[in-house]
Amino acid sequence: MARGYRTEKAIIQSDGRPMRLLILRPKTSAKAPKDTPGILWIHGGGYATGMAGMIYMSRALNLVRKYGAVVVTPEYRLAGKAPYPAALHDCYAALKYLKEHAGELGVNPGKLMIGGESAGGGLTAALCMYARDLGEINIAFQMPLYPMLDDRDTDSSRDNHGISWNTRRNHAAWKLYLRDVRGEPDAYAAPARQTDYADLPPCYTFVGDREAFYCETLTYVENLKKAGVCAHVDVYPTGFHAFDMLLPFRKVSRRAIRAFEARYLEAAGRSDGE
Repeated sequence: MARGYRTEKAIIQSDGRPMRLLILRPKTSAKAPKDTPGILWIHGGGYATGMAGMIYMSRALNLVRKYGAVVVTPEYRLAGKAPYPAALHDCYAALKYLKEHAGELGVNPGKLMIGGESAGGGLTAALCMYARDLGEINIAFQMPLYPMLDDRDTDSSRDNHGISWNTRRNHAAWKLYLRDVRGEPDAYAAPARQTDYADLPPCYTFVGDREAFYCETLTYVENLKKAGVCAHVDVYPTGFHAFDMLLPFRKVSRRAIRAFEARYLEAAGRSDGE
């Protein structure tokens, strides 16, 4: 089991502009590089807010600190500055960096994973679709937590008055992110519009049963299953969006965190004692 972590920074190019990456690596680990997953973790914020530094309150931190993973998180362009497809391009550039630098980062290029919360979960799903269709990078596992996937109202996002996320905020965020899209957005912009789920990576996620993204999360998992993709969702009794990050001390959050880490270890081919 890893003990602690260190943070490094890198600057890469995306769409001809510099972009900062934060890289979290374990200080010590008993695992050889051939067994170490490399994870691209994407922050949330409705595509319009947030920063790479949110990694320190994310589910990904323990994957480094406790289990020895290497995590890369990009400072992708927010929708206020650059709408779709800027964030997708930035995240794909970070994914390419992770693959191309797997050796120096000490990770197995065959164990590349993607995850993120909320809009980061939406970008996770979009990026898995984008990578599948380009055929340049194979993703071993996806972790889109309570993902923001559908620009259209669902039964749970319509008339939702949640404290941390609600219908009003959802409408405003999608309008900002998709403002340059003419006509109907494609699945890279709004992953719930995907019609072909075949050959996407295995998936694990969780969501609250009264939050805005409840329906689209369950629909995404169901569509993956229908396409023959191994996918699982855990549902928790809460309407508080991002409850595990904002209220980590609650019993429901601790349950979600334990289940998430167990699913990650299973996907990584490890047991908790390793």
